[in-house]
Amino acid sequence: MKVGPYTLSYLDQLEAESIMMLREAVAAFSHPVLLYSVGKDSSVLLRLCQKAFYPGEIPFPVVHVDTGFKFQEMYDFRDEMVARLGLHLVVGKNAEAIAQGTNPYALGTQKCCALLKTRALVQTLSEAGFDCAIGGARRDEEKSRAKERVFSFRDKFGQWDPKLQRPELWDLFNTKINEGESIRVFPLSNWTELNIWQYIAREKIPIVPLYFAKEREVFVRGQQLIPLESGAANPHETPEKVMCRFRTLGCSPCTGAIRSTATTIEAIIEEMMTIRVSERMTRIIDHDTEGSMELKKREGYF
Repeated sequence: MKVGPYTLSYLDQLEAESIMMLREAVAAFSHPVLLYSVGKDSSVLLRLCQKAFYPGEIPFPVVHVDTGFKFQEMYDFRDEMVARLGLHLVVGKNAEAIAQGTNPYALGTQKCCALLKTRALVQTLSEAGFDCAIGGARRDEEKSRAKERVFSFRDKFGQWDPKLQRPELWDLFNTKINEGESIRVFPLSNWTELNIWQYIAREKIPIVPLYFAKEREVFVRGQQLIPLESGAANPHETPEKVMCRFRTLGCSPCTGAIRSTATTIEAIIEEMMTIRVSERMTRIIDHDTEGSMELKKREGYF
C-alpha cells in the first residue's frame, strides 16, 4: 500500500488498521476497557494502544479475568507490565465459585470455564459499567472466531448471537447500542499468529517466558504435553523432561505445550512457517464438545 511517497509494509498496514479501530472504540464509547489475558496477543494490543494514544497514557483500564489457575509466570509478568506501563488493572473473579472450590478436575473444563471465566467476565464488565471491551481475538484462531465482526454486538446479558451481528462494509462500524448492551472490539481480527510474532520481533515487545522452549517437566499423552504444575496427573503417570514451549496460554490444567527447540523469537517465527495446525489445538476448552467455543461465546465468553 502506498501513502503519498511512502510504501507501507503489510505489518504497517495491519498496525494502522488496528490503531484506527482502537481510536474508533475510544471515540464511540464512554467506558471502554482492554481485556488483558497476559498472552502474546494482549502484549501486541498493549503496544498498539501505546501507539494509538501517544503521547498520552492508555485511556482505559485493563481487565484480567483471574481463575486462580494461571501459570505463576503469567501472574509475575502481568504485575511487571502493569507497574512498567502504569496501567489501571481490574482483576475480575467469580468469588462465589472460587469460594466453592470450583475446578476443572471435579466439574470438567466446560462447567469450570463457564463459572470462572465466562461468568466472571460478564459480571466484571456489568458491575463496572463497561460498554466496550477490547480484546485480542483473531479470526485465524478458531472457526467461531472466524465469524466475528471487528465490532461484535453483545446483548444486555453479555451474550453473542452470530445472527444479530452487523455488516462492516468499507470498515464502517455501527457503534449504536441501547442501555445495558455492549460491544466487544477485536482490533487484531485480520492478524495471523505469524503476524503477531513478526510484530513482536519488530517492536521488541516483552512476552511471558513460557513462550520460549526449555526443558520442562510434563506428562506425555500422545502428542499432548501436560505441564507438571497443572496437577492433572493420573496415578500411573510419571513426568518426563521434554524440550517444549507454549503456543497459547490459559489455565495450567487446560493448556498443553508443544515439542520445540525455539528459544528466540526469530526461531519461533521460523517454526511458524512450517506449522499447519492452530495454536488452539493445545487448549482443552476448545475441544470438550463439538462447537465448544461457539457455545461459550454465546454465553458471553471472550
